[in-house]
Amino acid sequence: MLDVVRIPVLSDNYVWLLHDHASGDTVVIDPAVAEPVLDAAAARGWTIGQIWNTHWHGDHVGGNAAIRAATGCTITGPAAEAAKIGTLDRTVGEGDSVRIGEHSARVMAVPAHTAGHVAYHLADDHMVFVGDTLFAMGCGRLFEGTATQMFDNMRRLAALPDDTIVYCAHEYTLSNGRFAVRVEPENAALAARVAAVEAARARGEATVPTTIGQERATNIFMRARDADELAERRLAKDAA
Repeated sequence: MLDVVRIPVLSDNYVWLLHDHASGDTVVIDPAVAEPVLDAAAARGWTIGQIWNTHWHGDHVGGNAAIRAATGCTITGPAAEAAKIGTLDRTVGEGDSVRIGEHSARVMAVPAHTAGHVAYHLADDHMVFVGDTLFAMGCGRLFEGTATQMFDNMRRLAALPDDTIVYCAHEYTLSNGRFAVRVEPENAALAARVAAVEAARARGEATVPTTIGQERATNIFMRARDADELAERRLAKDAA
């Protein structure tokens, strides 16, 4: 059994704490900062053994060094970005695997937001940790890659089972949804989801994780017909 804990940090980041009861192993995914993560683990009596990074941005790796200093954990991240993440102990790429106890995660190369971005897919546990590639009703900005790459990422993620739980790294859902309904005003599922998100945010509730099934129905980037349409939508969202 795996437990997942959402740790809100900075203005809108989520750090994920993944714990395996059988082995006692605990993994941190994309620690922006250290102290709240260490506190969350300590409060549960968990010992952090690993960090998995999805990409090099500071709000995903900023806590690496301090967490390792406190715990002696091993840090894994994308080989293509090793020069930008100075704390890595192990580098991984497409098709590699990482483990937490007896649970295996396959590494997926998902470049576009950054050139070497990866995701971690635990197929048997119906989970995927996507960093800044896929958001609830959104996708990452194309800082270092192309719309074609992001379109390919969306297709790969959309092919996962609908019940796959998607753990993304930011609370962007409301702004994503409000933009999306302007693009697909006829999408009833999208309109209903945005209304639910507005209510949840008004109550101060988080809106992630999401699922692949939800995104297939309501994510305008995953629903784009081709790379050109995704590019058009991404440019419009960037300017919104």
